[in-house]
Amino acid sequence: MKQKTLLAVSAILTASLSGSAAWAQRALPVLELGAGFYRIEAEVAATDRDRQIGLMRRETMAPQHGMLFVYTEEKTHCMWMKNTLLPLSVAFIDADGAILNIEDMQPETEDNHCARRPARYALEMNLGWFAQRGIGVGDKLRGLERAPRPQ
Repeated sequence: MKQKTLLAVSAILTASLSGSAAWAQRALPVLELGAGFYRIEAEVAATDRDRQIGLMRRETMAPQHGMLFVYTEEKTHCMWMKNTLLPLSVAFIDADGAILNIEDMQPETEDNHCARRPARYALEMNLGWFAQRGIGVGDKLRGLERAPRPQ
């Protein structure tokens, strides 16, 4: 009986861990960006897989950290927060690095937050990061020219 119980527990743990592995995020390249006087350490999501996972399942993010989404084409991209635990602000950015609009997003919601005009990038930061630093529409980000090519 003990052996059967141990096997059952082992099977449950294995299934649980393999389910968690599906959410495991691989190490992404980090790019230093600048916004106003501020430095940003942005993980770069430049592949379909990395853009789809984004910041899902993360519980914390340092104040100067974010995630840069690099898109294959400039269009009105949208974001949502399914399986995302952190409240975030997203800046949609054109090919020249100018912020088009900034949207605040609440955790684990499925509301669409979209670029108001065609965007080449989106930068997610902790909720309120842009507003707290006086960074807004029309401001330009520095360092985007070093971003990996999207795939």
